[in-house]
Amino acid sequence: MNIDLTLDRMDTHTLETRQMVADSAREFALQYLKPHVMKWDEAQHFPVDAMKQAGSLGFLGMLVPETYGGSGLGYHEYVAMIEEISKVDPSIGLSVAAHNSLCTNHILKFGTESQKLRWLPKLASGEWIGAWGLTEHNTGSDAGGMNATAKKQGNEWVLNGSKNFITHGISSDIAVVIFRTGEKGDSHGMSAFAIERGTPGFSSGKKEDKMGMRASETAEMIFDNCHIPEENLIGEVGEGFIQSMKILDGGRISIAALSIGIAKGAYEAALQYSKERVQFGKPISSFQGISFKLAEIATNIEAAELLTQNASQLINEGKKMTKQSAMCKLFASEMCVKTTNEALQIFGGYGYSKEFPVEKFYRDAKLCTIGEGTSEIQKVVISKQLLK
Repeated sequence: MNIDLTLDRMDTHTLETRQMVADSAREFALQYLKPHVMKWDEAQHFPVDAMKQAGSLGFLGMLVPETYGGSGLGYHEYVAMIEEISKVDPSIGLSVAAHNSLCTNHILKFGTESQKLRWLPKLASGEWIGAWGLTEHNTGSDAGGMNATAKKQGNEWVLNGSKNFITHGISSDIAVVIFRTGEKGDSHGMSAFAIERGTPGFSSGKKEDKMGMRASETAEMIFDNCHIPEENLIGEVGEGFIQSMKILDGGRISIAALSIGIAKGAYEAALQYSKERVQFGKPISSFQGISFKLAEIATNIEAAELLTQNASQLINEGKKMTKQSAMCKLFASEMCVKTTNEALQIFGGYGYSKEFPVEKFYRDAKLCTIGEGTSEIQKVVISKQLLK
């Protein structure tokens, strides 16, 4: 087993840029998100204006080359940005991550030059918000069993079916969606298409009422005899599933970053509270029962960061990182759930109150072990890579 100390491989320029991005993201989160976090959460309001502000700062096109209007940065900077936003509001961290790593990245990686020039500048600037659709009501981890179909008619494709649990399923301006173009269960029987909002037959369905991540919009997308031009096919017919698996490799790094941001937010709140809360005449941080919790949390966060930085370095270098991305997602997401649980415990009764931030971190954390592949699916991915 090769252990790579990723930080040693980051040059000075990368470290400086990463810090600048982190500082900018922190400033954005404190100014534009923090005052509204609980209001948006209670109302389950998706703040489109805040997303557009993120776009104006370059956060919605982090991985997009400057040629197409993006920031032209790598995964180290991208991860730093997601972490800082998620420390303040994980819901917006999730939305920014989904926009970047799923919809935008799919077009960037597999689109034609004309498709990139047509859509990426709008996505990178925040003028347009993106969605990505793979999951259906009855096909979560079993994407190959999807029912939504795309049938060729002349120089058009006709789309029918629905997609479920889609981030920005209502507010998106464009969606990259995977449809069945062959037989069920055939990994080469699915294809990817870009559908612009306003296309007849493309509508939104039920908006999910969620436990956590409530300010990140999650909804159904419906396609009813939706006709799109042939040029909206992304890549070749039959490549949709293969493309999606490659997109999810990068997406798992996003969820790891989101998880680390949540964990850091909960840890920092608990650390500060433990220094201020006095019981039996001294701060509770002085009690071993609390200080040991803090030690374990800090250690686990650092381990998750190293795993995520390693996967980020590999993807930056264009190397295969399926195993590493699954590992960092698995470890970071499970660590996040454990951390928020322990942070809430440190707060005691106040942790259960909405007056303090840890109850929201606690609710938001669980999604990280489910979205973009459950923890169980990550173990399937990792074990397959180990046994090859």
